[in-house]
Amino acid sequence: MSGRNSATTGRAHTSDAHTERPRLGVSSRPLGEPVHHDGGHRFLTDRLAPYVEWVVLHPEDETGPDAPRETPHPRRGESGAAAPRRVRGAESGTDHTDRLAAVADAHRADPDTLDGCVLKDEPSGCGLFALPVSAEGDRGDGEGRGTCVERLLGLDPELPVEEEARLSDAGVRDRFVERIFAHARLRELLGGHWRPRDLVAFHSRHKLQLMAHRPDSYRALGRVVANAGRESREAIGSDYRAGFHAALALRATPGRHVNALHHAFGMVSALLDGTRRHEVLASIASYRSGEVPITVPAALIRDHCVAEGVTWAAEQTYLAPFPAELGSRDSPGRP
Repeated sequence: MSGRNSATTGRAHTSDAHTERPRLGVSSRPLGEPVHHDGGHRFLTDRLAPYVEWVVLHPEDETGPDAPRETPHPRRGESGAAAPRRVRGAESGTDHTDRLAAVADAHRADPDTLDGCVLKDEPSGCGLFALPVSAEGDRGDGEGRGTCVERLLGLDPELPVEEEARLSDAGVRDRFVERIFAHARLRELLGGHWRPRDLVAFHSRHKLQLMAHRPDSYRALGRVVANAGRESREAIGSDYRAGFHAALALRATPGRHVNALHHAFGMVSALLDGTRRHEVLASIASYRSGEVPITVPAALIRDHCVAEGVTWAAEQTYLAPFPAELGSRDSPGRP
C-alpha cells in the first residue's frame, strides 16, 4: 500500500495542542481537600487541571442544613430490592433523594454540558461503585451508587465517569482521559454549524481510534455519516453521538491495538527503507509481547508519517488521543 495517496498533500500537518477543553464535572471535595497519599487527587490537581474546564458539582450542599452533622446513606425502598432507592440522613432520616437528583438534572439539561465526571467515593450522592445500600435493620449490601451519579448515568449512559481514587491506576486514567477528550472533540463539532463534510472529516480522523475499541463501529457510523445532508442535522448528530460514545466506552484490547498500529503503519511503510520498517514492526511486536507500552510504536509511526508527509495517518487521533502530559499509556500489550 502506497503512503502517497489522496490523503497526502505535501508535508503533514499535525496538532499537539488539543485545543478542545473537556468540561469535567467534579464533586467539590476532590478539588478542595488536600489528599497526601491519593494519586488520583494529585492527577486532578497537578496534571489535569490546566487542560480542562471544571464544572463543580455540590451534591453535599443539596442535602440540607443537617448535612454537616450527618452522612446521607442510600437505603432501599420499603417495597424491597426492586423499589427505588432513597437517600436518608443516617441519624435524622431526612430524605435527600430528590435534591441530589436535581443536581444531576441541572447539569444534564443540555446533553453537551459535560464531557465526563470525576466523583468521590462517598454516599452523599457521588459514589460510583459498591456503596453500601441499607434496609431497615441491616448492614447494607454494597450494591449501590450515589443518587447524583445514578441520575447522571440515567440521563446519559455513555458519559465517561470515574471515581477519583481509581485514577491512581495508569490504565484506568488513560482510558478515562482518552474518552473525555474524544467527547470534547465531538461536542465541539456538533455544537457548531457543522456541514456534512465536517462530519466526514471527523469520522475519518477517528477511524483507527474507533477500530481499536470496536471494529464494526467505524462502518456502522460511516452509514450514519453517509446520510448527512439527507436527514436532519439533529437526527444525524444524535445518532452519531450515541454510536461514537458507545464504541469508545468499550475497552480496547491489545489485539485490536496491534491491528490499528499495523493499519497506520501500512500508510507509510512503502516510503521507509528496510531498517526503519523493521524498527516499526519490532516495536509493534514488543508491544504485543508486553515489553513496551503502546506509546513506543504509536510515536514511532506518527513521527514517520509526519516526516514523510502522510497526512491521513499523522492526523489520526489514535496515535495521540490526548496531550502526552496527561497520561502514561503505559500498559503494555498482553498475549
